[in-house]
Amino acid sequence: MNLMEELRSLDPRDPGRWPLAVRAGAVGLCFVILSVVLTYVFVWDEQVPELQKREDTEQTLRTEFKTKHSKAVNLDVYKQQLKDIERSFGALLRQLPGKTEVPNLLVDISQTGLSAGLEEKLFQPQAEVHRDFYAELPIKITLTGSYHQFGEFVSGIAALPRIVTLHDIEIKTANKDAYDQLTLDLTAKTYRYLDEDEVQASEASNKAAKRPKPGT
Repeated sequence: MNLMEELRSLDPRDPGRWPLAVRAGAVGLCFVILSVVLTYVFVWDEQVPELQKREDTEQTLRTEFKTKHSKAVNLDVYKQQLKDIERSFGALLRQLPGKTEVPNLLVDISQTGLSAGLEEKLFQPQAEVHRDFYAELPIKITLTGSYHQFGEFVSGIAALPRIVTLHDIEIKTANKDAYDQLTLDLTAKTYRYLDEDEVQASEASNKAAKRPKPGT
């Protein structure tokens, strides 16, 4: 009787009559199956979340490494871009007059309108508004003239060496009998940089304004 015939002749309801070798093999097989099940339940199943966490961490570190590597490779490019930005900023800053230059700039704005042939009805500088590193000076202006003269005035303002912007522009008829006589109302804004003392004073004022008042 060969091995296959012996296995077929075994009675599964009476394992005590099985040959010793078969019983030992069955016990060993059950032990292996039980070990696999216990390993999965108590080891593998508990370690899966930790494994997933480590894989996520690895992916995050890989992404961070690629980002930093890219920045390191392009460091010279970033440095050159920073120099270009500083150069551009310096050029813009030079277009902002200092405190002592503002009166001359106001004269230039007024003369631009007169040079265009406009009649100046109002030229009224308003209170300065302090920003981070510069001050904004609004000027209420009323001029009368023609569309062509208004165009010359705007072109002249754009050609000034200092930054001047025009806001709240309103054009209306100045005389019912003269269709080409118009009134131009606008707010021109010019800017100047703040010196170090003014910047510090502005920062202190902003901090004081944000500080809660006693009893609130």
